[in-house]
Order: sequence, then structure tokens, then C-alpha cells
Amino acid sequence: MGKGNAVVGQSGGPTSVINSSLAGIVEGCREVADIDRLLGMRWGIEGFMADQLVDLSAQSQATIDALRHTPSSILGSSRHKLQDADFPAILAQLQRHDIRTIFMIGGNDTMDTIHRLTDYAADAGYELRGVGVPKTVDNDLFATDHTPGYPSAARYTALSVQQSGRLARDMQKVDQYTIYQSIGRDSGWLAAAGALAKRCEEDAPHLVYLPERAFDRDRFLADVAAVHARVGYVSIVCGEGIRYADGTPVSASRTTDRFSNVEFGAMGGASVGMRLHSMISEEFGWRGEFQVTESLPMCAIDRAVDTDLSEAHACGREAARLAGTGASGVMVTIERESNDPYRSILGTAPLSEVAVRAKPMPDEMINDAGNFPTEAFFDYLRPLVGDLPTYAALRLDGTGS
Repeated sequence: MGKGNAVVGQSGGPTSVINSSLAGIVEGCREVADIDRLLGMRWGIEGFMADQLVDLSAQSQATIDALRHTPSSILGSSRHKLQDADFPAILAQLQRHDIRTIFMIGGNDTMDTIHRLTDYAADAGYELRGVGVPKTVDNDLFATDHTPGYPSAARYTALSVQQSGRLARDMQKVDQYTIYQSIGRDSGWLAAAGALAKRCEEDAPHLVYLPERAFDRDRFLADVAAVHARVGYVSIVCGEGIRYADGTPVSASRTTDRFSNVEFGAMGGASVGMRLHSMISEEFGWRGEFQVTESLPMCAIDRAVDTDLSEAHACGREAARLAGTGASGVMVTIERESNDPYRSILGTAPLSEVAVRAKPMPDEMINDAGNFPTEAFFDYLRPLVGDLPTYAALRLDGTGS
């Protein structure tokens, strides 16, 4: 393949570390002899079709350095689902700007975009390399130990549940229960992280409900009653995408996005946290609170994990290196070598294996009752999230309290 330009896009929901991956691609492309300029897609593939591009090769090193600690998606993102009618326009843009390499940073839908685009270009006789860089706070991409962005979002969730759990415990004479709703449409990786800081039975959370297990209202209310009888209050974490056995969302949302996925956020007009809140209130007559952080774990750079930032940057650099070797049709992966000390290496997986599908939590990471993560999950998560704070505990004996 002759010398040409490259283009990179960011797609889907942001993370705290996605711009670190972008910085890695920019720096890595400078070392690839047959890449002349690196362009950035404004607003993902939608902006690319509209010729909205930015010259990343012209950015100062100070700007690229700052990207490594800048949250959200600086190029602007998109959730556009490629249609067959889009491909001629995209090919025309590739030819117009002499682009021979495309990088996309995103989740499984984004990997599907690269996969389909490189196949289309090949069928059209246009030489194009495509390399994917993983990204999603949901951690539901196949073939990689974890996705950049997940460790930081998991830390955000663990700290939020730990701190809001303190509030719930100390306010139990007013509010007998609290519900924390986590993002994560099809998998419970992020919701389960809310249990990481739990040290004893009284600590929050007491119950965790995940999309991997069918929700049963009667069993849920029995769980709540049992915890309340033992501890005096109930702290619950739920994934936004939990469903009944027949597949109906507990949130009752019927709105879908461009990828035909059910909307569980504000656009869905419904909230599973509020639904669970109502079930408890109606059954027991208790007062309770609910907490919905929605997209905040996607951009909380103040809680970003250093290892996550470094791995995201390394994935970007590796994508550029792979392109320089002529690799195409692959996504960079993270392979864990050890937990203590934590150590990982980078690998690759064919885009065809990671596109579209979502990776659920393994069965061994969820308890038999389907209402809490197991120690196997915590063993997996602790090295990614790092140490969590320990708060004061008063001695309550001998005071009459």
C-alpha cells in the first residue's frame, strides 16, 4: 500500500479515557512512514460524510499531551448506524482525502462499522486498512479482558455507592431504602462494581440486580424484606437494563435508538430505579430514595484510574503500530497476565468476532440467588479499580444506642 492519509473517529458514549486513546493514535501515526496526515472525524461517521474534519497532525504537542487527561470525546461523537446507502458517500470521502487507514474508537457497534466499511472498500477495489480501538464503560466487548474506560467508570460507581451507602445507613430512620441505578444496557459489569467497597453485612449495597438474570418481582420483594429485617435498611443497586423472564424491561421503556436498542436513559421516559422504588413503597409503605447518575461515569476524569489512562493511550499507539505493519480488520485487545501485581499485554482480535455482540458477566461472577456479585468478580475488578477509601466506624457498644 502506498503512502496516504489516515482518519480517526470517536463513536458512541464517551469515557474518561477515550481522549487518551486518541492521543496515542496521534503520536503513533507520527512513527508510521506511510501515513502522511492524520485527520479527525468531527461527530463520527456522520461528520465524515458531511466533510467535517480536523487536521490532528497540525495540533501542538501540548494539546496532544493535554488530551491524555481530558474527559469526554473531544472530536464529537455519533451513534449513526451505517446504512447500505451510506457506503458510496463514505468511499467518495476516503478517495477525496486520499485516506488509506481508518481508526475508530468505540464499542461493538463501532467495530461493526469498521468491519463493514473495510469489506465494502475491498469489494470496490479501494485499498483501506481498518483498526479498532476498544472503548466502553459497559465493558461488554468480546475478546478483551476489559475495555479502556471501564476501570475508571467502575471506580466512579464503587465510590458513589460507598459514599451514598453511608448516607443511606445514617438516614435509615427517615428513608428505609435507597436504590442506585447504573448504566449498562445488556450487561451488569458496571452495576456490579457498586458492591466493591462493601466490607460487612451492614455496608451498602445489600442487593445487586443485573441484566444477566431475569427479574422476579416477588423474589425481589422477599429479598428486600429479609435484608430490612436483618440490617434495618436496604441499599439496592440495579442495572438499567434488567428485564423480566419474558424479556420485558422492568423500566417499561419501549423507546429504541438508531441501533434498535431499548433506550434506558432519559430518552426512554422511564427509570428502572423508580419502578423498583414504587414496588417497595407500595408493598411495605416505606419512604425511600433513589439515585441515578446516568452518564456521569462516562466523563468523571477526577476519578479516572491511572492504569486505565495508560492502557487507553497504549491501545491507541498499538493501533497505529498495527496499521504500520499492514494489519487490518482487527481490534486492539488487552490481555491480563497477572492480578498481583497487575500486569497486561496488548493483543488483537478479528473485528468479525467483536462486532455487534455484547459480552455478559460470566455465571461464576454472579451468586446463585442472582442478587449479588461473587468473589470471582471482585478478584477480577480490584486490580483494575485500585484501592478504595476506608471510613471511620464508631464503637456503639455500651452507649445504649
